[in-house]
Amino acid sequence: MKKTVLSNDQTQISYEVSGNGETALLFVHGWLGNKRWWDSQRDFFSDKYLIVQMDLAGHGDSGRMRTKWTAENYAKDIVAVADDLSVKDIILVGHSMSGVYATEAAVKIPNVKALILVDTLKDLDQMITLEQAGQLFDLYRKDFKATVENVLPQYLFAKDTPPEVKTQLQNEFLTNSPDFAIKCIEPLYQTDARDFAKKLNIPVRAINSDVGVTNKQINRKYFADFNYSVIEGVGHYPMLEKPEEFNIALENYLRELIN
Repeated sequence: MKKTVLSNDQTQISYEVSGNGETALLFVHGWLGNKRWWDSQRDFFSDKYLIVQMDLAGHGDSGRMRTKWTAENYAKDIVAVADDLSVKDIILVGHSMSGVYATEAAVKIPNVKALILVDTLKDLDQMITLEQAGQLFDLYRKDFKATVENVLPQYLFAKDTPPEVKTQLQNEFLTNSPDFAIKCIEPLYQTDARDFAKKLNIPVRAINSDVGVTNKQINRKYFADFNYSVIEGVGHYPMLEKPEEFNIALENYLRELIN
């Protein structure tokens, strides 16, 4: 079922609901993504859970008329969808940049029982700064298409990332202007996720790729209850690259968290 809800600034947020269950899995995509990134999870989990796939403002079918692109407003997009659901419990799942926004949102949603991070916030003491990201933004402004096709793959994909996944994602990225690509992710580098992590008293679990190290010791300084698992041989999109393995990892966490 397709639904819409207004965020705090009256931006229309699009989301879809399917499946059945007292617990909702609320999936939030990353940069330049959309709710379709979670279709494999919808198909796998809809017999046991209420599946909610949302588009953040500016993405997918959601409104683009926002004037202030901030982490707070992204978090309020998530809160708006959560508040619109008639469900007992919510497990919030945030990928990439939305790991930060979902962390902030989780503080503000009373019935969120756990937060699942997907290939994000691997070390809360080692976050990319706005200055560092600015070097990539300069490349976007110079030639967005060339950067998407020739530079980003070094950071986003693994050797074994399926070619069809690469093509899908690059085509989706290129439907956006470089200006939007920059302004919609700038809030990520202006936000200290540790401020919100310290306020969470719910379990936080992560499903990460084996690219880069997840620092459990550091993250446990901020998240009261943190653990993670790794999917090998994938890039930044484990739910798309190895959906079956991702679904098993998520199912294992759900069994732990709900039981």
